[in-house]
Amino acid sequence: MAFMEKPPARKVLLDDTVPLTAAIEASQSLQSHTEYIIRVQRGISVENSWQVVRRYSDFDLLNNSLQIAGLSLPLPPKKLIGNMDREFIAERQKGLQNYLNVITTNHILSNCELVKKFLDPNNYSANYTEIALQQVSMFFRSEPKWEVVEPLKDIGWRIRKKYFLMKIKNQPKERLVLSWADLGPDKYLSDKDFQCLIKLLPSCLHPYIYRVTFATANESSALLIRMFNEKGTLKDLIYKAKPKDPFLKKYGNPKKIQGLELQQIKTYGRQILEVLKFLHDKGFPYGHLHASNVMLDGDTCRLLDLENSLLGLPSFYRSCFSQFRKINTLESVDVHCFGHLLYEMTYGRPPDSVPVDSFPPAPSMAVVAVLESTLSCEACKNGMPTVSRLLQMPLFSDVLLTTSEKPQFKIPTKLKEALRIAKECIEKRLIEEQKQIHQHRRLTRAQSHHGSEEERKKRKILARKKSKRSAVENSEEHSAKYSNSNNSAGSGASSPLTSPSSPTPPSTAAAFGFSKRCNEGKDVRITSTSSTSASASTTSSSLASCEHRGAYTAPAPGCEWCEPRGLTQLHPEFPKGNFEESRNL
Repeated sequence: MAFMEKPPARKVLLDDTVPLTAAIEASQSLQSHTEYIIRVQRGISVENSWQVVRRYSDFDLLNNSLQIAGLSLPLPPKKLIGNMDREFIAERQKGLQNYLNVITTNHILSNCELVKKFLDPNNYSANYTEIALQQVSMFFRSEPKWEVVEPLKDIGWRIRKKYFLMKIKNQPKERLVLSWADLGPDKYLSDKDFQCLIKLLPSCLHPYIYRVTFATANESSALLIRMFNEKGTLKDLIYKAKPKDPFLKKYGNPKKIQGLELQQIKTYGRQILEVLKFLHDKGFPYGHLHASNVMLDGDTCRLLDLENSLLGLPSFYRSCFSQFRKINTLESVDVHCFGHLLYEMTYGRPPDSVPVDSFPPAPSMAVVAVLESTLSCEACKNGMPTVSRLLQMPLFSDVLLTTSEKPQFKIPTKLKEALRIAKECIEKRLIEEQKQIHQHRRLTRAQSHHGSEEERKKRKILARKKSKRSAVENSEEHSAKYSNSNNSAGSGASSPLTSPSSPTPPSTAAAFGFSKRCNEGKDVRITSTSSTSASASTTSSSLASCEHRGAYTAPAPGCEWCEPRGLTQLHPEFPKGNFEESRNL
C-alpha cells in the first residue's frame, strides 16, 4: 500500500518549526544564587506547555554561544555584589524576559539548536551529530569507496539534518557533500515507496536542479551525496558568506546589505520558476524553496533538497504561511516562498514581517508587482497566483533561457499515485493547523477587545442605562397596580345620582372656583382637580349639565358667597361674562 493512514512509528512527530514562547513566571532565591521558573509553550495550545528552571549563568552561557550570529542581544549585565536583593532580582527578571522575547521572535535564532535545547531540553537532548555519524558509518560498511573528510558543523538551519565533507578514495581531490536527515512529521509514504523514490532522485536530470550523485534510505532516515560547490548557495551570494561557515554566522547579522542587479533578479527568478513548474507538472511535491536551497553554478540557479518533501520535513517558512488560510496547497506555498526569495534578491535581506504593507524602492516596478502578488496583505488574504501566472508577468516573460539540457525525470505510475496521496495529506495537516491558528487568533482578539479600557467604559454606561430603564419600568408597573386598585375600590362604593337637596357637586363648584364662608368663620373651599387649560366651552357645558340635573341650590341661611377666586387668574382666557351670568343665576 502506497499510503499509510497511520503515521509510521519511526518518524519524528515533533514539528521543529512550530515557534516556542517563554514567560518567566517566578523566581526563587537559594543560598548562593537565584533560579528563574520559565513557562515554555509550543504553538497556540496552552496544554502543550512545560516549566524549565534556569539560573542567570545559564542565560549567560546561551548568550555567549549565540554571539556567533553577530547580534547585540539585550542580556542584563552581571552583578557580583548585591545580586540577591529583592528589587535587583525583580529588575533582572524583567531584563531576562525581554531577552527571551528577542530570541524567540528572531526567525533564525528561534530555530537554532542552542535555543531549542535551552527551552525544551526533553525533546532536544539527543546529539544529532553522533546519530548521523552512526548512520553514515553503517552506510560505509557496504560502500567502502567513500570517505569522510570532516563534519560541516551547523552549516544548515535544520536540527535533525547534518552535513559531512566527503571524498572518493580513488579521486582524493574531488570534494562532495553528504547530507543525512531524519524523518519528519509530514512523512506519509510507506517505507517501500519512500525508499524507491529516494533512490530515484539520482535519475532526475534538469538544467535547474542540482544533481544527486548517490541516494539511499532506510526505515528512519535518508542519506544523499552531491558535489561540493565552492561558490555556495544563492544566499551565500546575497550575504557575501562562506559556504562552510555555520548558519548563524553566515546569515545571523549580515554586514553588507545589498541586493542583486536587475538582470540577475530576472534570470534567477525565471530559472527557479521553470523548475518549480516542471516539478508540479510531474506531480512531485516540493514546498521547500528558500535562498539556501538554491545552488549557484556560474550564472545558473539549481534547486536543492528535493528529498525534503519525501522525508516529510517542515518548510523553513512554515511558521509564516501557516498564518494565512488561503496558502493551503504546496503550489501556493512555493509561490509564497518565491516571494520571500525575490525580496531577498531585491533588497539583500528578508522582509521584517509578512504581510508587507509597503515595499522600498526597487530596481523596477515590475519587481514590486511580483512582490505585491505574493507578499502583500491582499495576496495573503485572497490567495497566491500560480507558477504559470508568475512566468507570464513582465518581469520574467521577456527572459531568454539558453540551455541545451533536456529535462528528464521518470516516475512510475504507482509512485505517482503515492506522491499524490502524500501531497494531499501534507496539505490536509497544513489546513488543520491554519484552522486552529485562525480560531485562536479570533478568540485572543475577542478577549483583548473585551478587556480593553474603552470596552469596559461602554459596558459601564450600558449597565447604568439598563439599571435606569429597569427602575422606570418598575415604577410604572407599581403606579399601574396602584391606579387599578383605586379604580376597583371606587367602582365598588359608587353612589346614586345627586338629589336636588345635595350640596353643589365638586365638578361644578371647582369649575367656577366658588368658596363658601360659613357663620362659624371657616372657609370651605372646593378646588379644581381638572387641568387649568380647560376651555370655556367645556366649563359652560359643565354648568348646563348641572342646571339640567338641578344640582345647584341657593346658599344656606347664614352663609354668603365670597368673591370668586381666580378662574380668571388661574386661566386668563376664561370669559368674565360667563362668570357673571353664572353668579346672577
